[in-house]
Amino acid sequence: MDKLSLFTHFTNNIVTRKTLQGLTAYCSTCKKSRLEVALELALGYRSDACWKCRAAAKFVGAVLDRGAEAFNVTMDELREKFKDAYWRKGLASVIKGIAHFGVRKPFVPGAPFQVVWDVTYACNLRCKHCYATAGKALHDELTTDEALDLINRLDRLGVTIIAFSGGEPLVRKDIFELTSYAAEKGIYVAVATNGTLITEEKAKEMKENGVGYVQISLDGVKETHEAFRGIKGCFDRTVEGIKNAVKAGLFVNVSMTVTKFNYEDVPAVVELCEKLGVNWFMHYNFIPTGRGREIVESDIAPEQREELLKWLYKKNYSSNISLLSTAPQFARVALQCQGEIVPTHFYNVNAGERLRELAEFIGGCGAGRFYFAIKANGDIQPCVFFPLKVGNVREDDLEELWLHNHVFEDLRDKDLLEGCGSCSYRYVCGGCRARAYNYFGDYLKPDPGCVNNRKWWERVKEYELYYISGKSKRCC
Repeated sequence: MDKLSLFTHFTNNIVTRKTLQGLTAYCSTCKKSRLEVALELALGYRSDACWKCRAAAKFVGAVLDRGAEAFNVTMDELREKFKDAYWRKGLASVIKGIAHFGVRKPFVPGAPFQVVWDVTYACNLRCKHCYATAGKALHDELTTDEALDLINRLDRLGVTIIAFSGGEPLVRKDIFELTSYAAEKGIYVAVATNGTLITEEKAKEMKENGVGYVQISLDGVKETHEAFRGIKGCFDRTVEGIKNAVKAGLFVNVSMTVTKFNYEDVPAVVELCEKLGVNWFMHYNFIPTGRGREIVESDIAPEQREELLKWLYKKNYSSNISLLSTAPQFARVALQCQGEIVPTHFYNVNAGERLRELAEFIGGCGAGRFYFAIKANGDIQPCVFFPLKVGNVREDDLEELWLHNHVFEDLRDKDLLEGCGSCSYRYVCGGCRARAYNYFGDYLKPDPGCVNNRKWWERVKEYELYYISGKSKRCC
């Protein structure tokens, strides 16, 4: 039995899991999740804690020792990796996931690694593909007090990253009150923006108020981008925003939703990103939701997506930036290219010989598994592109929702998938569940954008009534 199998056997043991479950509660004395406190003690980042957290640290330390051995890392490497609070939150979520779900393929953490929160639907652009149909703020968007309370609840749940999105989040007047409050909790703070409002002063203000990561949308060369975004002059303002964000020392990701309209622009945008000194370029799948339903014919064919993913993967080895994709097929392409990188939605993992082993744990669609989305009015969805309400923050217990919601449970079980569930790459990929839902009204249907699902791409036209009716075959 190899080291990983031994670790899996140890952690899936009912005694181990029950013991870990007992450590997942919030400690009112230490004012943190008991797991987080135990990790800080076990890794040497703190010495003071209540006796319950000190006792928990001994058991958590034993789990860390076994995990480090299974994945061929040293405790010193773990200490270095988890010196930042948000990384420890992530590790606590991993351990909590083992407690509640066991070691399974693909892996499910005990709390979302990331929550994408549309804090407003007010926006200064009119993008053709906007999933939120943004423009004006909703009448029932969360107030400042409600938003601060929600950050407290996401912290207690164990969320590692909050990505403030929209609409355009920078038009919300209290945005920096929210970002700074989240950062004080040890949560990693990201902002997804169109970039047009990021002056030098605004970039500094973002940095000073806890923002560590900024995602800026750029959908092609100037003519293409402005046609897509609906406002003349927005390209130059976006590029200036990228420059200002880079200059301020923010981690900058440039995202590009690829369609038939801008497919040929990808190399030029990547080259521009390299020149601007950003950290990441991320290809976003086009998903026909929101205003995107009006341009459904702009989706690229499966063969085009396949060639794009192959190009992006190979380009990673020569580029000075990381190239990523939200398409789950990217991990399958990596295996078929026999490279050493596992591409995920969060980062590219240099896995070497452990490529397939790690890919089956961390690869694939993360909707309802690694993250969920919150609308401006508090509605909860599996992801921002997945308009299926599973709850609302004003009404629901977030912990209960994450652990037991049946939609999330379905999305985590790749063996349930139609078509994709019989694919040997289902744990690595499993297709985009939002695309299945928006094309067929059923999140367990195949993703029609994969070359292995070509017959489903041909059948897309048969399902046009779904766009008209908006009726789903599955609900919460």
